[in-house]
Amino acid sequence: MNTPFFIARRISSLDRDSFSRPIVRIAIIGIALGLSVMIIAMAVVRGFQQQISDKVIGFGAHIQINKYDFNTSFETRPISIHQDFYPGLTRIDGVKHIQIYAYKAGIIKTLSEIQAVIFKGVGDDYDWGFFQKNMVSGVIPDFSENKSSVEIIISKSIAKRLELKIGDDLRMYFVSTDQENIRGRRFNVKGIFETGLEEFDNQFVIGDISQIRKLNRWEDDQVGGFEVLLDNFDDIDQLQETIYNEIGYDLNASSIKNNYPQIFDWLKLMDMNVIIILALMVMVAAITMISILLIMILERTSMIGILKALGSDNVFIRKVFLYQSLSIVGKGLIWGNVIGIGFCLLQFYFGIVSLNQESYYMSVVPILLNPITIVLINLGTAIVSSLILLIPSMIISKIQPVKAIQFN
Repeated sequence: MNTPFFIARRISSLDRDSFSRPIVRIAIIGIALGLSVMIIAMAVVRGFQQQISDKVIGFGAHIQINKYDFNTSFETRPISIHQDFYPGLTRIDGVKHIQIYAYKAGIIKTLSEIQAVIFKGVGDDYDWGFFQKNMVSGVIPDFSENKSSVEIIISKSIAKRLELKIGDDLRMYFVSTDQENIRGRRFNVKGIFETGLEEFDNQFVIGDISQIRKLNRWEDDQVGGFEVLLDNFDDIDQLQETIYNEIGYDLNASSIKNNYPQIFDWLKLMDMNVIIILALMVMVAAITMISILLIMILERTSMIGILKALGSDNVFIRKVFLYQSLSIVGKGLIWGNVIGIGFCLLQFYFGIVSLNQESYYMSVVPILLNPITIVLINLGTAIVSSLILLIPSMIISKIQPVKAIQFN
C-alpha cells in the first residue's frame, strides 16, 4: 500500500471546509487557463502559418524548375517540355504532381481603369485544387482541347476594381519579345477567385499557356518551366536537393521559400511568439503551484509534526504533499484540455471568431490541432510543475516536531 498517497487522498477529502480549499480551486483554474491558452495559441499560430503557406504555394507550387540564368523577372527563357523528369518525377517519394507553366507581364485596360498583372499560363495537366477551393463565382476553364482558349480566371479584387463579372470580355496588352511592339489579346472571364492574399490576388490572372507561346513566338513544345507539388511542406528542402540532382545541368530547382523569402521569414518569426507565450504560461503555472504548496504546508504544520513524531522521515512527508499537489495539477490539465481543445474544435468547425480579411489575409481565425503538440504541451507543463514543487517541499525538513505540534 502506498501510504503517502493514501494520506494525500484522505487530506483532500477532508479539506472541503479548510482555509486552502478556495485557493486550491483558484490554482486549478489558473493551471487550466494557462494550459488552454497554450493549446489555443499553438493551434492558431500553426493554423495561420499553414493557411498562408498553402495560399502562397497555390500560386507558385512548392518547387519550380526553369532555365538556369540570372534573369530576375517573372518571364524566363523557354525550355522544352520533353524532359526525362516530366512527368516521371512523381516516382520520387514525396512528389505529388508536376505541371507546366509560363509567366507573361501584361496590362488589363477597361474604359475607365487600368491594372498591371502577371498572366500565368497553364496547361491541361494543371492541378486546379487550390483555385477550386477559393472560387467565389464562375467555373474553372477547360484547357484540355487542342485549340487555344481565351478563358481566364481573375481575382475578386481585380474584378471589383475593373468592374468585371462572369462572362465579360476584357483586353490585355503585352510587350512582345522584341520589346518594340505591344500586342493586345481578348479574353473572357470564366471564373472569379478570392484567396485573401492581396499581393497575389492583385497580380495573377490564370489562362491558357498557348497564349503565351503565341505572344513569345515559342514552339508548341516549349514552356516557361515546371511546377512541382509535394505531399508535405516539411520535406521541401530535402526534395528540392533531390529534384535538383534529377534535372539537367542547365536547369534550376528553386523552392517557394527561396522565391518568397520575406513571407516565409515572417511566418517563421511567429514561432518566437509561441515560445514566449508558452514560457509565460508555464511560469504562471509554476508560481501558482509553489504558492498553493506553501499554503498547504503551512495549514498542515501540526500534522507534519505528528507524522515526524510517529517516525515518518522528510521524504515520506514530502511525498504526501507532492501527491496532493500533483492531483491539483492533474485536474488543471484535464480542464485545460477540455477548454483549449473544445474552443479549437468550435472555431475549426463553426468559425465563431472572425477576422478582417484585408488585414489578416483570412476571414476567420485558422486552427491547426496537432495531437503530438498537445501531448508535448501537457507533458511539459506536468514535468515543469512537478520539478518546481520539489523546491517548496524542502521546507518540510526544517520543521521541528515539537514546535510543529504546538503550532495552531
